[in-house]
Amino acid sequence: MITLKSPREIEAMRRSGELLASIHIKLRDMIKPGVTTWEIDKFVEKEIRAGGGIPEQIGFEGYEYATCQSLNDEICHGFPTKKPLKDGDLITVDTVINLDGAMSDSAWSYLVGEVSDETKRLYEVTHTALYKGIEQAVVGNRMGDIGHAIQSYVEPEGFSVVREFIGHGIGPTMHEAPEVPHYGLPGKGLRLKEGMVITIEPMVNTGDWRSKMGKNGWTASTIDGGLSCQFEHTLAITKDGPVILTDQGEKR
Repeated sequence: MITLKSPREIEAMRRSGELLASIHIKLRDMIKPGVTTWEIDKFVEKEIRAGGGIPEQIGFEGYEYATCQSLNDEICHGFPTKKPLKDGDLITVDTVINLDGAMSDSAWSYLVGEVSDETKRLYEVTHTALYKGIEQAVVGNRMGDIGHAIQSYVEPEGFSVVREFIGHGIGPTMHEAPEVPHYGLPGKGLRLKEGMVITIEPMVNTGDWRSKMGKNGWTASTIDGGLSCQFEHTLAITKDGPVILTDQGEKR
């Protein structure tokens, strides 16, 4: 069932999103060669709790960490480890915050030290793709308009869009209807309505879009060892257009 949020509920989710965005902003300075993803996870958990929030991912279907951290060829749901990041790595940090019952969800990718031109271009294309999708999240459009905007931008750039993992509705639970694919046909799918709150979170690969599952049963990686990148915002669909609830105040 799709839940339409009231202005009061959206405002509460915005406060949750502000806390989450502030943490991603702090990670810009923290993420560098030599730092471990374990340290990043503990930092994020501490910041969430200090802001009065709950790290909603802990305990979700048995998951043990405040973040998912996906490195290089990992698409999503990577576990934090004590292995230091190195120059040239591409890392995505994904977390969900429950602040007084209001949810927010955002993943952000970070370039570690000096990276290759290919890595930098993947990063830039994925970041742009996120906002291409958000532009289509308006009342009266259909879900396929979001996916088509992303896919029709990414593929001519020489990259591929992951199919197995998609965006979703959020609030009052972490994952709920509707599903938000990052590929598709314009004018097709569910019609977007005022009050929907969704995530748009394209995962883009340098090679094949298909994935393989790791032995831990959580972490998905590219099937060919290519790099993967992801950016995600939580946004509300309003009569005045999409409102990004996890906005970091960046130029785009």
